[in-house]
Amino acid sequence: MSDKIVSFSGGKDSTAMLLRLIYEGARIDRIIFFDTGWEFPEMLQHIKQVEEYINRPITILHPRRPFTYWAIERPIKRKSGPDRGQVYRHGCGWPSHMRRWCTREKVQQIDKHCGHIATRYIGYSADELHRTGKSTLEAKRYKREYPLIKWGMTEQDCLEYCYDRGFTWSGLYEKFRRVSCFCCPLQRIGELRKLRAYYPDLWGKMLKWDKAMGESNKGFRGYDTVQDLEKRFSKETLVLF
Repeated sequence: MSDKIVSFSGGKDSTAMLLRLIYEGARIDRIIFFDTGWEFPEMLQHIKQVEEYINRPITILHPRRPFTYWAIERPIKRKSGPDRGQVYRHGCGWPSHMRRWCTREKVQQIDKHCGHIATRYIGYSADELHRTGKSTLEAKRYKREYPLIKWGMTEQDCLEYCYDRGFTWSGLYEKFRRVSCFCCPLQRIGELRKLRAYYPDLWGKMLKWDKAMGESNKGFRGYDTVQDLEKRFSKETLVLF
């Protein structure tokens, strides 16, 4: 019999899924959380809070190397031509829709830990039914179950379910629509603007990493660099005053 594993991101949907699975007495063999190293501090605190609440261990996985290594330092070799195999630059740059090296690393490490015979509980909400149709490749690797869709729980339902049980993420969901890696290039411009306002220390890290990427920096969310976003947001602030 294959293991039943909860894919736990720590967000509102996966948290609600985990809590209700336990409440309903569902079989759970393992709970796994992948720490990218780019998590909000409040998210890491939330993981500990959940672990204490459910009185069960949460297995925390990590990338083989820090994400800053992949973004800034990793040697990139030419795949063809007379210089094939030679390092021509360092770092993959920021992730993007076409360069989701972060997701690839996460999937590889989770697959390695879980094995291919396990069944995974996936926290897609009832208003994310469309996402299940994009999982063809994953479905070939392992079995998937979508408890939130089965229960008809929407994203808002999940958030309220968590709030009712005392989980608030120290206000993260009051500031942001979605909570994932704080420096995710795929988030909306408004989220980035709020990140700069509420978390200047994290924004400072992004500026530092962005500058260190050099030629590997292929842009961030439709802009040339995070430096360009900084210039834009600074101008907006000046206008306000």
